[in-house]
Amino acid sequence: MDISIVVPLYNEEESLPELTGWIRQVMKEHGFSYEVLYVDDGSNDRSWQVIESLSQEDRCIKGIRFRKNYGKSAALHQGFLDAKGDVVITMDADLQDSPEEIPELFRMIREEELDFVSGWKKKRYDPLSKTLPSKFFNKIARIVTGIKLHDFNCGLKAYRNDVIKTIEIYGEMHRYIPVLVKRAGFSRIGEKVVAHQKRKYGKTKFGLDRFIKGFLDLMSITFITKFGKRPMHLFGTFGTIIFILGFLAALWLGGQKLYFLHHGIPARLVTESPYFYIALACMIIGTQLFVAGFLGELVSRSSESRNLYHVREKINLNGQN
Repeated sequence: MDISIVVPLYNEEESLPELTGWIRQVMKEHGFSYEVLYVDDGSNDRSWQVIESLSQEDRCIKGIRFRKNYGKSAALHQGFLDAKGDVVITMDADLQDSPEEIPELFRMIREEELDFVSGWKKKRYDPLSKTLPSKFFNKIARIVTGIKLHDFNCGLKAYRNDVIKTIEIYGEMHRYIPVLVKRAGFSRIGEKVVAHQKRKYGKTKFGLDRFIKGFLDLMSITFITKFGKRPMHLFGTFGTIIFILGFLAALWLGGQKLYFLHHGIPARLVTESPYFYIALACMIIGTQLFVAGFLGELVSRSSESRNLYHVREKINLNGQN
């Protein structure tokens, strides 16, 4: 099969028939063998009934239904597990992503031998309340991750099948799929300017809280990418520095006290100085950070022992290359 199209959705009953017809037309024009995986993320409208009806008319239309709303990341993850196409395309169900972009995305994966292609909605038809924060977070993401993409969160993306079978999308990490792809060892990442349509039906399912979650997820994925396999390098370094600063401060207070006693100079108790408690707090915090790094290292080593590395190829195993 050439293409699997994974479409996560929540309450999109009005747009599904039109989207299906549009996809069918594009696939027929280019002669692709394909499947469309609609992942219903716990919709409370008639989205699932529409999917059932569409699947009865066309065997290429397939559906997955969650018992409740888990979020876009969960929907994508489940769709990836069931996708069988050589190239996997993801797109939103609200008709803002154009199926006309699929053939070129497919070509870039096949002919340019890219692992992953991310869409870039260069011209958007969203209000400023969405576009300005989006530009800000995309710029921060480029700086932090080092991946030179303009639109990390564009729903229209293309993957080689082995890419989607390797990465694991969890939490709200669908915003940073390019980071997960690069972290898994797939470095051939491309970008394509894609058309963005005005929303035709319904309303957006995302509120302002997505920007807070997006920032927290960026911090999380950055930490995991840089220190997931070596937490001691982060916690141990900070812990050691803070402990040494606290120890030197305590040593200075103690030395000062002994100097005053030796020369008969009146001096107050060390415990009466606020610097003593600051020094003590630094030593305690430094010790805790060091222990946290040590425990994190143990957890990391335990994960490695379960062989969680991503193997690209094997030769002469079980008689196959």
